[in-house]
Amino acid sequence: MDTYGLIGFPLKHSFSAKFFTEKFRREEIDAEYLNFEIEDIQDLRHIIIFNQHLKGMNVTIPYKEKVIPFLDEVSPEARKIAAVNVIKVDRKPGDMYYYRLTGYNTDYTGFKQSLTPLLNRPMQGDAAQSHPSRDPSPHQKALILGTGGASKAVAQALTDLLIEWKYVSRTPGNNRLTYNDISPAVVSEHTLIINASPVGTFPQTDQCPDIPYALLTPRHLLYDLVYNPEETLFLQKGKERGAVTKNGREMLELQALAAWEIWNK
Repeated sequence: MDTYGLIGFPLKHSFSAKFFTEKFRREEIDAEYLNFEIEDIQDLRHIIIFNQHLKGMNVTIPYKEKVIPFLDEVSPEARKIAAVNVIKVDRKPGDMYYYRLTGYNTDYTGFKQSLTPLLNRPMQGDAAQSHPSRDPSPHQKALILGTGGASKAVAQALTDLLIEWKYVSRTPGNNRLTYNDISPAVVSEHTLIINASPVGTFPQTDQCPDIPYALLTPRHLLYDLVYNPEETLFLQKGKERGAVTKNGREMLELQALAAWEIWNK
């Protein structure tokens, strides 16, 4: 039986385990998917050596960047993004201590494919009447909330879609805004807002990124990489202001399917 898995910490609610376990059952694939909850990335070698049928892994918080030095090769897109969420494991038959790890980034693929249809969606209602001659794809600038590994894939996808973007973080830094910097002018100009942080994830469903929701309009598109709960407080507050909203489930499904192709090509 082949083994696949997920490394991260904590792993209380894993999309990947449920997705792949159901896929294996539905398609009668002789494989298992395990969660490897590790407090230190140094434990990666132990996982690989003592799971000899392990063919591939997903990577989640907080290891998407920390895992890179442990890899033998990194694909061009993952190197460009500087974050890895998929690892392919190659072995030498008969030698339990030999393995080769290659890192990829399918967060990029999943996010870009999931977001693109929304960018071509014309504005509705009052927003359309207020801008009758406006381009049907009005989202030219974006705010990315969070600066972790997933945010880097989001940033690269936006760049390739020719959308200008700025990071927003709780701490000051080069080429980023803090939440206190989000003025009415910033909100008006950046009509695409992506939550790439874990804020609002179950069980902390009463939390949301600290942005001025009262300034949102039907011109805005809010995308949350969080999928549990299905509608986060971030998305609820956007919907109340008439914004278009989408959660991260489709992105996760698309990136998982891309990972499966990598592991089995």
